[in-house]
Amino acid sequence: METPLIDGGGDYAPARTVAEVRRVFCRETVKMWKIAGPIAFNILCQFGTNSVTNIFVGHMGDIELSAVAIALSVIGTFSFGFMLGMGSALETLCGQAFGAGQVYLLGVYMQRSWIILWVSCIILLPIYVFATPILKLLGQADEIADLAGEFTILIIPQLFSLAINFPAQKFLQAQSKVTVLAWIGFVALIIHVGLLWLFIYVFDWGLTGAAIAFNITGWEIAVAQVVYVTVWCNEGWTGLSWTAFNDIWAFVRLSLASAVMLCLEIWYMMSIIILTGHLDNAIIAVDSLSICMNFNGWEAMLFIGINAAISVRVSNELGLGHPRAAKYSVYVTVFQSLLLGIFFMVVILITKDYFAIIFTSSVELRQAVSKLAFLLGVTMVLNSVQPVISGVAIGGGWQALVAYINLGCYYIFGLPLGYLLGYKANLGVAGLWGGMICGTALQTLLLVIVLSRTNWNEEVEQTSDRMRKWGGQDIKIEKIDENV
Repeated sequence: METPLIDGGGDYAPARTVAEVRRVFCRETVKMWKIAGPIAFNILCQFGTNSVTNIFVGHMGDIELSAVAIALSVIGTFSFGFMLGMGSALETLCGQAFGAGQVYLLGVYMQRSWIILWVSCIILLPIYVFATPILKLLGQADEIADLAGEFTILIIPQLFSLAINFPAQKFLQAQSKVTVLAWIGFVALIIHVGLLWLFIYVFDWGLTGAAIAFNITGWEIAVAQVVYVTVWCNEGWTGLSWTAFNDIWAFVRLSLASAVMLCLEIWYMMSIIILTGHLDNAIIAVDSLSICMNFNGWEAMLFIGINAAISVRVSNELGLGHPRAAKYSVYVTVFQSLLLGIFFMVVILITKDYFAIIFTSSVELRQAVSKLAFLLGVTMVLNSVQPVISGVAIGGGWQALVAYINLGCYYIFGLPLGYLLGYKANLGVAGLWGGMICGTALQTLLLVIVLSRTNWNEEVEQTSDRMRKWGGQDIKIEKIDENV
């Protein structure tokens, strides 16, 4: 007789045989990709606005490409990482509240996050306004820094669109309403391509046209998400509420923990762009690295989608009081992500002499990119696992622990090692990137160790405590044997 896949409490029964493991694997694969597929597609489309902007600008000239690459990868990524992190507290709270059946809390959480992110935008404004002197202080060439600073000021409206975008996105993700996100992202990307062509080639507005298109696309996405939330999500959205201002400082603390965790990850790869600007032949060095970072970013967006999916799965299952389901979903997702990372590395190595042609017609630049292909492939493998485990951290509320791990591995170990290899050992971009890969590898190893030692019964208990703290109810806990 076949063992039931789900036990009487709604959690998985222990998987002790190969057949049972296969059934759990298949079930979790379907659950994960139903969420991850649309989210990943949406994020790829949103990241595509950056890449398409780089592609259009890259054909205007190498200086323009360097300026926009610096603006988007340094200033833009700095603010994107902080804003995404501040909004990621919603993944923990909304996911666990939805799993516990307390859907009415989601709208209040989202409004609270809107308030916090709008204040965050105001705090970030000086970085945009004074981008040129900041970039020069960081060692960027004057001609690149001046042009990048002009572009950065022009894209300030896009920054404020993120304050609306991220909370609405997390609100929908927590309820697995992700197909609409995919459609919004796809339509926005198509419109963005049309706007770039119109403003750059028809109106001949140059970088100003690229910035205007960037702003319009950012607000298209934000407004479309809010319209869907307010019209079609009546169970979670009950209107504007003054309760959004209650306990806002406690919400800020959780948001800051999420922001620090994600910012330390996102800014880490941003720092390599800054260090590269100090090398000889900086324009070729920055351009070749920015092309590689675009491809790495495309792959990373897929795994950020999986990150969001596993965060939803873990937080929902912990909210439901299903420790074994949370545990199994993590193991299945990590395994599949690793296979995908290896596949992408193989593709990059096979096409190393050709893939840069999308961004440039310069033979010298394409050769420089080809030399970095192996490092790009290794980075893709590491990036396949690391974001997934970070998603588990967000779903479980472990942000503070992961922030400490990121700080040590990235900035105490990886960054100094990259500097030594790049400048003292005269290995250039390859040395910088290789050292930073070592930091990512160490971080991934430590996260795997933390994951393997996780007590999922305790995670459910902590989730119940969190729901009580934020105005919800107790969660019925069904303990599992951690050895199974």
